[in-house]
Amino acid sequence: MISGPLLPSFWGRGADDMNYKEGTHGCKYESVKLRMKSIQSTMQITKAMELVASSKLRKAKERADASRPYFHTLENTLKQIAAGNTDLSSVYTKKSKSEKWCYVVIAGDRGLAGGYNSNLFKEMESETAGKDYCVLPIGKKAVEYYKRRGIQLVTEDFAEAGDISVSDCFEIAALLCRAFKAGEFGHAALGYTNFVSMLSQKPGVSSMLPLEDLSGEEKDMKQIHSLILYEPDSETVFDAIVPEYLAGMVYGAMCESVASELAARRTAMDAASKNAGEMIEQLSLYYNRARQASITQEITEIVAGAEEP
Repeated sequence: MISGPLLPSFWGRGADDMNYKEGTHGCKYESVKLRMKSIQSTMQITKAMELVASSKLRKAKERADASRPYFHTLENTLKQIAAGNTDLSSVYTKKSKSEKWCYVVIAGDRGLAGGYNSNLFKEMESETAGKDYCVLPIGKKAVEYYKRRGIQLVTEDFAEAGDISVSDCFEIAALLCRAFKAGEFGHAALGYTNFVSMLSQKPGVSSMLPLEDLSGEEKDMKQIHSLILYEPDSETVFDAIVPEYLAGMVYGAMCESVASELAARRTAMDAASKNAGEMIEQLSLYYNRARQASITQEITEIVAGAEEP
């Protein structure tokens, strides 16, 4: 049973129990008819938004799938250099003295996407608890959320998540690398929503800097000597690849987040359309019952008037 302002206050009472006064039931009919038309209009909007989200979702999934090979190739190259060069001492693999964190948070530009944005912010709240941190927000919702809480923002140049391009991802990576080498923060992490399936999107946080996991893998691997010669040397090549690797991380996370947002919006709009359909069905039932009771009452009044001497 759906309740609330969409249904009349006398909903749920039997037709025989309603007090139909002349001149009032017609007004009630009109009110119900207007409410039904309003809900039908809303349902058309939610269905349209669902179709648009479904159409964009397919493209977003294709873009996310296409970006993965490039990212994995860069990651494997970094691992090979780190594993094959035990004397690697890149600035990106050294643990920083600074305990400050920088979080790149990717959220949406709009609402009506279920719990997409709120779930991500809850995850980030638990991740940042007790830490000294700043945020590089991507998306209007992320900018608004952290501005309201007075959190230091690295930049607001990427507030439009829908307009982020590959070149913007490289710009973000270069910004993070410069700030990390300058000692503005000692750790960088990426907060985004991972696309699991059409019905499941999981928010999470991935470490970006320092690349301790790459340098640490050589302890678990057998000592190997790379057969590849890097010019001028492996450390220079490593430092040149890191910004591209981080840009690949950001771009991949952007693709995952966009797909997650569209899937969440499609699910939310589908639920809204079904809910509107149920409301229209119940209002139609009420309208027909009330109309039949009114007709019965009018016939009774006519018959009673005809029987009077």
